Amino acid sequence: MPLFLVFLIVPLIEIGLFIQIGGIIGLWPTLGIVVLTAILGTYLVREQGLRALADVQQSFQQLDNPSEPLAHGAMILFSGALLLTPGFFTDAVGFALLAPPVRRWLYRYISSRVQARGNVNMTFTTTTGAGSRNDQTIDVEFEEVEIKPGDPNSPSGWTKH
Repeated sequence: MPLFLVFLIVPLIEIGLFIQIGGIIGLWPTLGIVVLTAILGTYLVREQGLRALADVQQSFQQLDNPSEPLAHGAMILFSGALLLTPGFFTDAVGFALLAPPVRRWLYRYISSRVQARGNVNMTFTTTTGAGSRNDQTIDVEFEEVEIKPGDPNSPSGWTKH
């Protein structure tokens, strides 16, 4: 139901803004602004998208958690779709998503509301002296545990990545 409301309300906002702004500045300047924001948005999305891709690659090379750079890349991609959609409201949201502070705030907000859980399925292959294979599958469930600084039961710094 919330998605239905978004698909209903956003076009109504856009139509209202087109009528209001078109009535103030006229048809051709309104259409010119829409085309100009699409061109400018395409350029900015390309530049920031390349930077986000470099950040993702760097996080993989340094074995860091790539979730934040991937989230930034997804938000930049979404902002590009919004900027190519004709309208003033979608352009405002698209340009806002291109601002790194807005993306960082949105990432922190979303990550505070999401809890990671997972299952791991590993297969180990061992070879005996005769050359025969022995495949073993081990199902493992894990839970992320937050380690508080200064906790005497926490692992040493040597085990952190």
